[in-house]
Amino acid sequence: MFRGRAEKKVAAAGYDSARLPPGQYLTEKWPVLHAGSVPHTDLATWDFRVFGEVENPIRLSWDEFAALPKAKNVQDIHCVTRWSRFDTRFGGVHWRELSKLVRPKPSARFVVAHAEQGFTSNVPLEFLEDDLALLATEADGEPLTTEHGWPLRLVIPGKYFWKSAKWLRGIELRANDEPGFWERYGYHNDADPWREERYGF
Repeated sequence: MFRGRAEKKVAAAGYDSARLPPGQYLTEKWPVLHAGSVPHTDLATWDFRVFGEVENPIRLSWDEFAALPKAKNVQDIHCVTRWSRFDTRFGGVHWRELSKLVRPKPSARFVVAHAEQGFTSNVPLEFLEDDLALLATEADGEPLTTEHGWPLRLVIPGKYFWKSAKWLRGIELRANDEPGFWERYGYHNDADPWREERYGF
């Protein structure tokens, strides 16, 4: 019954219901969800690290990060709380630009994203390498709002949106996987919305 209502809403909005994962409903809004408070950021002292299984660990200031080549894409996002938002436009820096600088070691297979307030999220490296993945600084043509992760958030396609960490401060490459913040609280490690991998392994 729930899925039927969702499909009717999608059809009424002129979208293909095949784009909506099971158990999700479509919204044009972008709900604000996170654990803890919104951090205060001072770009004068902000920095971004890439470290771990790399040949050349780096630490970039905001100006250095902002000077990297930019990329843009359009994608659908899906939250574990059951909302989906189609055709979200993101802009930022693709991982390939950072990869050139740090030169990942052959042992690098997994990513731990480090964000403000000790938050982490984890994905296999291949998801960070995806063409739709971004270290995003803008959404829908505007700078990210603070509630949505300004000045920098991760955007990981093909996963529930908790994997796309807000207020990103670092990327750690690892040889082995390490559960992130929500995974330690029982969320599914793989987070595939098409398989409804919401909780548990």
